[in-house]
Amino acid sequence: MPELPEVEVTRLSLSDRLTGARVEGLRLGKALRWPLGCSAEQVLGARVDAVERMGKYLWLPLSGEAAPAGGLLWHLGMSGSLRLVANGTPPGAHDHVDLLTSAGVLRLTDPRRFGAVVWGASRHEGLPGKLLSRLGREPFDPALSGPVLRQAWRGRRAAIKPVLMAGDVVVGAGNIYACEALFRAGIDPRLAAGRLSGPRCQRLLQAVQDVLMQAIAAGGSSLKDFSADGHLGNFQNLTAVYGREGQPCRICATPVRRVVQAQRATYFCPRCQKR
Repeated sequence: MPELPEVEVTRLSLSDRLTGARVEGLRLGKALRWPLGCSAEQVLGARVDAVERMGKYLWLPLSGEAAPAGGLLWHLGMSGSLRLVANGTPPGAHDHVDLLTSAGVLRLTDPRRFGAVVWGASRHEGLPGKLLSRLGREPFDPALSGPVLRQAWRGRRAAIKPVLMAGDVVVGAGNIYACEALFRAGIDPRLAAGRLSGPRCQRLLQAVQDVLMQAIAAGGSSLKDFSADGHLGNFQNLTAVYGREGQPCRICATPVRRVVQAQRATYFCPRCQKR
């Protein structure tokens, strides 16, 4: 599933080329998770402003006299990718949304159709506002700190790994990145979230930030479907524990273990990561 690093890499690949482009058409293929929420004609003539990211969503603001102010919120779902292709490039079987612009066709490809594109008068209104209001803080938000995490998780008995992945406190730590951050912070993923001390929360926050920054620099992770503008990410080749069950820990040589938490595979070093 594309997570925060993959979505940020996608944003970086699109922003400069799309900013200032003019919308010339909108083609919808098979139905996605939610309806668009506007007619295709409503966005014609709009100008694309700078692409923004909130968690795993991309907000494409539209403005101009030819169309009402607003924007399109894009989500890549479980297997989606978003890229800019040349005008006139015919859509394939899994290409479900084409935004035709003067800079090219912004195309959402999604084999499993869990992704979506929805219209909103702003990112704070309508369905975009509802979806984005559920998100926790961005991991690089200056207001986020170890004490903030500790207070938010106080009393929680659930294990820290699924709690971290829930995204209601801090967004961006998908399965790969949660495993890697907990390893770097030396925290056992089975530890109850409410038992983390202030210093351990601070170490975990720093580890989340470091892992996400490294993943963005590596172009994200490409395990099955994801690529940004046709280029595969490389972070999956740099992991310390994720996907390395039975292999020696890169620090202590203890075999990496795999357990299942909240129906997701968790990888950790039983020696380096403490309860």
